[in-house]
Amino acid sequence: MTDLQSPADRYTAARLRAQTPKLEAFRRGLRFDLDSFQLAAGASLEAGNSVLVAAPTGAGKTVVAEFAIFLAMQQPTAKVFYTAPMKALSNQKFQELVAEYGADQVGLLTGDTNVNAGARIVVMTTEVLRNMLYADSDLLSNLAFVIMDEVHYLADRFRGAVWEEVIIHLPQSVRMVSLSATVSNAEEFGDWLQAVRGDTDVIVSEERPVPLDQHVLVKSKMLDLFDSSGLAATHRVNPELVRLAQSGGRPVLDRSGGRGRGRGSSRDRFHHQRAAAESGRMDRAEIVRLLEGKHLLPAIFFIFSRVGCDQAVRQVLRAGVRLTDTAERDEIRQLVDERCRTLLDEDLAVLGYWEWLDGLERGVAAHHAGMLPAFKEVVEELFQKKLVKAVFATETLALGINMPARTVVLDKLEKFNGEARVPITPGEYTQLTGRAGRRGIDVEGHAVIQWQQGLDPQAVASLASRRTYPLNSSFKPTYNMAVNLIDQFGREHTREVLESSFAQFQADRAVVDLARRVRAQQSSLDGYAASMTCHLGDFAEYTGIRRRLSDLERENAAADSHARGRDRRQKELAALRTRMRAHPCHSCPDREAHARWAQRWWKLTRETEALTSQITARTGAVARIFDRVTDVLLGFGYLVPGEGRAVTLSESGRILRRIYADRDLLVAESLRRGLWNSLDAPSLAAMACALVFEPRREEGMTDERFLPKGPFRPALDATQILWSQLDDLERDHKLPGSNPLAAGLSLAMWKWARGDSLGLVLEEAEMAAGDFVRWTKQTIDLLDQLSVVADGQVGRTARVAMDSIRRGIVAYSSVA
Repeated sequence: MTDLQSPADRYTAARLRAQTPKLEAFRRGLRFDLDSFQLAAGASLEAGNSVLVAAPTGAGKTVVAEFAIFLAMQQPTAKVFYTAPMKALSNQKFQELVAEYGADQVGLLTGDTNVNAGARIVVMTTEVLRNMLYADSDLLSNLAFVIMDEVHYLADRFRGAVWEEVIIHLPQSVRMVSLSATVSNAEEFGDWLQAVRGDTDVIVSEERPVPLDQHVLVKSKMLDLFDSSGLAATHRVNPELVRLAQSGGRPVLDRSGGRGRGRGSSRDRFHHQRAAAESGRMDRAEIVRLLEGKHLLPAIFFIFSRVGCDQAVRQVLRAGVRLTDTAERDEIRQLVDERCRTLLDEDLAVLGYWEWLDGLERGVAAHHAGMLPAFKEVVEELFQKKLVKAVFATETLALGINMPARTVVLDKLEKFNGEARVPITPGEYTQLTGRAGRRGIDVEGHAVIQWQQGLDPQAVASLASRRTYPLNSSFKPTYNMAVNLIDQFGREHTREVLESSFAQFQADRAVVDLARRVRAQQSSLDGYAASMTCHLGDFAEYTGIRRRLSDLERENAAADSHARGRDRRQKELAALRTRMRAHPCHSCPDREAHARWAQRWWKLTRETEALTSQITARTGAVARIFDRVTDVLLGFGYLVPGEGRAVTLSESGRILRRIYADRDLLVAESLRRGLWNSLDAPSLAAMACALVFEPRREEGMTDERFLPKGPFRPALDATQILWSQLDDLERDHKLPGSNPLAAGLSLAMWKWARGDSLGLVLEEAEMAAGDFVRWTKQTIDLLDQLSVVADGQVGRTARVAMDSIRRGIVAYSSVA
């Protein structure tokens, strides 16, 4: 591991420059000099290694990715893939790279967007790259680098497995640039990358490029979180905050006399001060004005609720806050007109366009997943241009989008996780506050935590001081993964591949090392087998006879002449000698040369078998889950048993290979049984929606009265019965099963496919526009897969259904 966070590393940086002419050429084209960790990562890349770079938000990790692109572009045909965890991030990176290299050199692949796929630089979501690897796509040729931005996403319990699949299956010739937040176990993750990818340098920096000042806002007073008396380096909590916490957040009141200590005046003053202290926190408009007065705008206010974000904007606007001048308002309106000109006039009121525009013109906006993607993009662009000065956002804004601020305000230090209110983690705190401080603009960033009753300054200090969070694997085999891997590697080799996962590495690091040695030795065994091949016969069989003969001769020589079994051994020796002389390979002129290679082959085979035995003994949950998944697939006929434990894909298995949905087996089995053959386009769109939709807990189940009429209902009933059967079977095989189908959005999707207006559909869905767009895109993604894999009418209907719902705000947001 390389850790270059200390200023004392200037000598190292200078030495690196002298050894890296390409890095020097890249550096000369920058407007700023490179930090030590960037120099170290660049030097490693130029030396031919892969790198894992773990550094705080805003530290400049993407400069390392840009250098990898620079290296690739120095070669005539080399290509580089830039992967990001979200479509919005992919789109943003695509625009940046087009500006740098030109539209002809850059492509974009996000599932629902395909732009210039054959370009030398292609930005894509990680799922797209995973699917390309399984399909052995021609686009993988000449691939030199893969950049995995926000690689710590592999801890995501819903999508994290995709990162591990890509890392494991990328050709060994491809170098990886992995960019991560400052996770606490970067070294462990780097060790795994070293095990599965080869030469990988781990570069960790914990130094923020812009120092972060941390404050607690108590009423109208901003107190430093840490002691500013010269002991801040020790992270000693500000004593004034400690006293406030001990007094329940109230100022320490003077009851000892002094001014106004006449009869009753002390009590009056005490009650007045107490009422002031307990009258609640500053409202949002007051905080915005406070920050404006201290020159601490632009600011992002993190509020862990969409409704809370929208209410905050309304509260600030009602208070008459205006943060823009006339020229800025004109520029805002011009940009909004340009970006939103294709929106239909009749949709504007439904989308809350005029209220949103009023806020923008006053420099205030919300940012959350319920907003139309196009609106979020406008907010991001205006914030980057310093035209919007106060954004009220949910934590999704902290996930990589380029929106640095001077100040970050945390409304609370807890959030609702879907089941209960829980404290935010050190990693979440680091991600959120990491937005504060704009490199090249601010001398320092500011994090402001709003005081609330029960706030523990020591706990806040712990959040602010810890080295973020551990990176834990969420990898688990799926049906689609299983059939793809079995088709590519066979059942037993697939188990070895799964033993190389980070999940297994964390469970038992030794298994990964053993599995890698087995794979390496298998290559040597193949070479030895080729060298001992004899044109006269099976030399492995011949050398087996020779080895048994040698072993028996040693046993016979060591045994007493009167020992029991001597006669048996003599007979076996005679028979072996006869077999050896009669074997075709015995008369080969190159027999002894073949024998030397055979000796090596036998020795390495024994070692490999011993390693395999250790792996079998240590194999953990990942391989066991794979075996259970395989058993389910065998039971349904997606896999066909062969000799021993070998299996092959049936025709149905080949269809399952191309279904990348969460309910992959349910979709494949529904197609095989023809459950959706009678559906028209709106009904098939409604069915696809029921398969992808995940309702919030408060949305609950849907009454039959609110389901589409016609062929949809019997098809849904049949699909739900099939789901129940699959779920029972999975639980019988000790697999976790899945949630029932959720048809709560199906009627709205059915109406949207029939051409109903946006207002009517959103009213039916009882859903924000941004959520509807997101679920519609996921529905489109499944319909797109059905259009390719389904035979006959279902495939044709899927194409019609896809076109019928990709309209209006959904089509407008197709690249978001």
